[in-house]
Amino acid sequence: MELSNFNKKLEQLQNTLIANASEDNLIFGDGENLVNNEYFPITHDFSDKLYMRKMHMLKGSMVVSAYHHTDHFWFLLKGVILVNTGGEVVEHIAPCYEKSLKGAKRLITCIEDCLFINVHKNPSNTKDLKKIEENLYSFTIEEYNKKELKINKK
Repeated sequence: MELSNFNKKLEQLQNTLIANASEDNLIFGDGENLVNNEYFPITHDFSDKLYMRKMHMLKGSMVVSAYHHTDHFWFLLKGVILVNTGGEVVEHIAPCYEKSLKGAKRLITCIEDCLFINVHKNPSNTKDLKKIEENLYSFTIEEYNKKELKINKK
């Protein structure tokens, strides 16, 4: 996948945020792990070959998403968010859901406290979160393309 101008800018923003990350200035992320802390608490649930990731977002917070390696559905059960994908901003008001396309990277702005859920395929039925995250997410386009080459060779 070629990196769009929007995604280049979003990766630059992501890198700037990572370089300035600290709990003192309420910027979180290291570019290698998904954020899960008191400000962005994540819970996980599993069903037959499905993985559900639930995240609470506080009003005023922003998230730069990872690249996703699969199409999947996400649900906004509470709150209002603005989702910028490829430069197109869409407001989502709970309750609602959307289909997220493989390869998308987004900037999400939380307008009201939110409850956000992603539902992903989990064909191996693993509950090992490191394996799940490694299979589902990449932080840079280089990492995404490298993983996609491996996936497509299988």
